[in-house]
Amino acid sequence: MPFRALALLLPLLAATPALAHGGHTEGFGAGLAHPLLGLDHLVAMVAIGLWAAQRRMLALPFGFLAGMAGGIALGIGFDLPGVVEPAVAGTLVLIGLAVALAVRLPAAAGVAAATLFGLLHGAAHGGEIAGLAATTAGGMLVGSALLHAAGYLAGTAAAQRVAQAGGGAVAAVGLVLLLA
Repeated sequence: MPFRALALLLPLLAATPALAHGGHTEGFGAGLAHPLLGLDHLVAMVAIGLWAAQRRMLALPFGFLAGMAGGIALGIGFDLPGVVEPAVAGTLVLIGLAVALAVRLPAAAGVAAATLFGLLHGAAHGGEIAGLAATTAGGMLVGSALLHAAGYLAGTAAAQRVAQAGGGAVAAVGLVLLLA
């Protein structure tokens, strides 16, 4: 019986309102899709997975997700135009360089950096959430975790030089976003 109730509840959690203009969606499905739809977020999530694969350190994506959850909570209702997006673009440069140069920070420093990057990305996400914040944030975290996993799998399957080239591409995207 509980399984049927859950099956009926999931579509309700994924439903989003029909609005006349974008940027105001909410719900689990909208949150899940959000990291896939913004180039900066998509690239960052995959890059964290690449970096974790290079280091063989799953604590990096977990740190990012913890920071992101905190950033979402802090960012809800706050709009810091001209501050958060350049900071997010800057994280792309740093993550990209970490992968491209195969940076080997001590584990605690790497996790702290990933957590800070997640905090900044979460603050950007939190400022965009309308309505059901917890449900939307849950979707964002699941979507981000899936992208981290994709990056990790790609990083473990690719040769080191290929992963480093991917890191260079991530840094380049960050620079373009910073200069735009």
